[in-house]
Amino acid sequence: MTDLFAVENEVTASADRPLPDRLRPQTLEEIVGQQHLVGAGAPIRKMIDSGRLASMVLWGPPGCGKTTLARILSSHTDLHFEQLSAIFTGVQDLRKVFEAAKIRQRNGQGTLLFVDEIHRFNKSQQDAFLPVVEDGTIVLIGATTENPSFELNAALLSRAQVFVLKRIDDEGLETLIGRAEKDAGCPLPVDADARATLKAMADGDGRYVLSMAEQILSQDAMLNTEALLKIVQRRAPLYDKGDDAHFNLISALHKSVRGSDADAALYWFARMLAGGEHPEYIARRMARMAVEDIGLADPQALPTCIAAWQAYERLGSPEGELALAQALIYLATAPKSNAAYTAYGAAQRAAQETGSLPPPKHSLNAPTSLMKKEGYGAGYAYDHDTPEGFSGQDYFPDEMRRVQFYEPVERGFEREIRKRLEYWERLRGKDR
Repeated sequence: MTDLFAVENEVTASADRPLPDRLRPQTLEEIVGQQHLVGAGAPIRKMIDSGRLASMVLWGPPGCGKTTLARILSSHTDLHFEQLSAIFTGVQDLRKVFEAAKIRQRNGQGTLLFVDEIHRFNKSQQDAFLPVVEDGTIVLIGATTENPSFELNAALLSRAQVFVLKRIDDEGLETLIGRAEKDAGCPLPVDADARATLKAMADGDGRYVLSMAEQILSQDAMLNTEALLKIVQRRAPLYDKGDDAHFNLISALHKSVRGSDADAALYWFARMLAGGEHPEYIARRMARMAVEDIGLADPQALPTCIAAWQAYERLGSPEGELALAQALIYLATAPKSNAAYTAYGAAQRAAQETGSLPPPKHSLNAPTSLMKKEGYGAGYAYDHDTPEGFSGQDYFPDEMRRVQFYEPVERGFEREIRKRLEYWERLRGKDR
């Protein structure tokens, strides 16, 4: 009778576990969406087949299977498995884990340590891993949603391989939904459009799609998209103003504008706003785009951005975002030139290289008799006194040859600027 009760309790406990936990893959073959890592001939599969597990960092978005993969890897070794979360672990906790691992090592058993959210450890905590990873006391598997290049010490990264896990695509999400239906013994009560909407809302997160499937399976009536949205909580976009996604999206927005793709620019603009980005940050970046990528090819680009920025400050949300969207379209469809941007950079380098060369005497004012005696202002040609309104004098230091920093392109208003510069250069040539 006791055994029967034990079995019944075990079944009940299993049934009470959330669906994502019950359906957690138990083998590499069951992992969805990461064939580039665990498929035949893939690097982690080869590592397992060779029987040599090395320290690694698993980098990927939430719900892609990082923790699951670490658990499966532990089952393919005879290493003792330890799991920590960087959110709840301090240096003292790490020391205890390391001391226990050293004792096991002396007794002939290694330790596999899985650290979730490893990017949340500070530098000193990350440094604590170096000696025990280096001497093989532990095999480290760290999981992170942040770019390891920015969040993990170079010394720690040099001792571990970084594997990038992908967000789960529609095919993978459909596989997970199918597993949920098999577990429940019935299909999800949703029509085709609602099923597609569920996968879109999951945004590549397998854990989310299973949690929502569990909620939907409790419904009696067939759900269309509208009904689905009423019972399923919309997943917040994967965006944090302080993390890697922030920089990825602003980069995509900037490059869309530079590439004259107004539609893509509007998409990334909308994505950033949906993720909670402050519109004024985007406005500042748009002003940078105007001077960096458009410049004088369209001199109205910068005033347009500033006007849209001011309009947002006066109107607020949501009307102000429309002003920014309008300016964004203007930037994307404007002629492009980085001539002013590169000219400024070249002038900066020349200024650093030439040190403290004085201006030519003819370019200086001479308000005192001593300055006149020293030649200040001597030989200056007043441009307005010439028929062309251009004297052609050289205003570089006497010890420095003339350099052309600014080379306008044959696009937009810079085409007219180029004509002026070429005309003035011809006039200079006549005076030589």
